[in-house]
Amino acid sequence: MTGDGTLRCRLVEVGTAMLDEGGLAAVSLRAIARQAGVSHGAPRRYFPTHAALLAAIAGGGLADLTSRLARVRAGREAAGASPRECVVHAGSAYVRFARERPAMFELMFRHDILVGSGENLRGRSLPLFDAWTDLVRAALPPPPAGAGADPADLAERARGRALLAWTHLHGIAVLAANDSLGLVTGSPDPTDLVVEAIGVHLCPDVGPR
Repeated sequence: MTGDGTLRCRLVEVGTAMLDEGGLAAVSLRAIARQAGVSHGAPRRYFPTHAALLAAIAGGGLADLTSRLARVRAGREAAGASPRECVVHAGSAYVRFARERPAMFELMFRHDILVGSGENLRGRSLPLFDAWTDLVRAALPPPPAGAGADPADLAERARGRALLAWTHLHGIAVLAANDSLGLVTGSPDPTDLVVEAIGVHLCPDVGPR
């Protein structure tokens, strides 16, 4: 790795720590340069805009979340968990990430401020959703007798269910990250909600067909 590459990584590392500790408002090119011990103009060599810097930081968060879900899936499959259990455990890992890294979780989905950054965040986020879709597809019940089993139709059905389940799960994660669940449920533990949400969207009578 070149010296320039090392400095770029260092700036992202410092920015990530500042985000996790102080939230989005704490992250700026100037603050990162000061913390990293470089000139105020140094970050501009790598990140011409604030959005470019934030997108690079968000990319690290997406990589972390993707890695966590992959480890959960591999571990549960190795332990002989059912496809449905794998979906539940992956969903729980998603919510746990939001609780552990709320500022990063928020940033990763702030496309309003990340758009035009030059970072290929779509290329990093789509594999995450594709992996989620694979889990949901494996856990879905077979189509009713006589309903047909066209591969394209089944793939579209699984993708639709995965999208609905993800939006439901994301809502739980946001509430958990903001410590809001306890206000409504009386308990900050999202486990039961995750299980119920997954159950709803794997049910053959709910969702797109």
